[in-house]
Amino acid sequence: MEIKYKEYEHCHLCARNCGINRYERAGYCGMGAELLAGRAALHYWEEPIISGKEGSGAVFFTGCSLRCVFCQNYNLAHCLEGGNNSSKALTTQRLSEDFLRLQEEGANNINLVTGTHYVPHIAKAIEKAKNAGLEIPVLYNTGTYDNVETVKILDGLVDIYLPDLKYVDKSISGRYSKAKDYFEVATAAIAEMYRQVGKPKFVVKKIGTRNYVSLKSEEIKENEKLDNDQEILLQKGVVIRHMMLPGALLDSKRIVKYVADTYGDNVYMSLMCQYTPLHENLKDYPEIDKKVSRKRYERLVDYAIELGIKNAFIQSQEAVSESFIPAFDGTGI
Repeated sequence: MEIKYKEYEHCHLCARNCGINRYERAGYCGMGAELLAGRAALHYWEEPIISGKEGSGAVFFTGCSLRCVFCQNYNLAHCLEGGNNSSKALTTQRLSEDFLRLQEEGANNINLVTGTHYVPHIAKAIEKAKNAGLEIPVLYNTGTYDNVETVKILDGLVDIYLPDLKYVDKSISGRYSKAKDYFEVATAAIAEMYRQVGKPKFVVKKIGTRNYVSLKSEEIKENEKLDNDQEILLQKGVVIRHMMLPGALLDSKRIVKYVADTYGDNVYMSLMCQYTPLHENLKDYPEIDKKVSRKRYERLVDYAIELGIKNAFIQSQEAVSESFIPAFDGTGI
């Protein structure tokens, strides 16, 4: 029998603070108290220090507290607005078993995608899996509308945090995510994440094995000396993601400046240009119904370099394709 989690009885896991009893009806996230996911499988398209060559063990949870109008995972996140997916119900025990299965399949980590509204389930599943032999790092991948108290539930359970930092400007976050307080909420959550896991720690891994050698952050630049059967993987730390939106270069620069001033090279940044307009969802938002300008993205990258940011990832325009969006068809569930 599944545990009854008190957090769902008057839900304040995300900053919507809807206070709904999710055992009786769905919260703002679109979900009740039953755990649902759309996919649990190896995923190869995260940052290189996360996916590596053997993939990240990604579990994509159904529903979302932000439900951005441009969401790349619309079918999974916008379940209340007609998103189509093949989500399936999971028990905490089954979720923990999926973690172990992904480890057995060679995953470099367990990647929990958009799980804010399921953190009580997730925390218990991690505990169960670790007690049953889970050894690979656990990664929390979030749009970052988490209340700080929710992030604290994961203290000691999560090794790597992969938070988005989407907006600074209240008018932009209000228009596209109905969350004018997004920046304040997200930066408070990221501060707690950093408090928990600190500066990045890496290993050199022999591909196809669990043979690791610890590596200092400054030694990443030496990766050209690795053998062909080795790769560098993140074991602990924070990678802050920012996906640039069309026409929002100034806001993107403000985010880069904030991260540089607040964390320096104690976190990694991932500056993404992979924004893929899903035209059918953007009829009321014509200003973002287009791809990001390559020149504007290059200006953002140049700005990061001017600020002296060294620990960062950038993308090629080839990442702008629906082919990089996984099929949420119940695979692995």
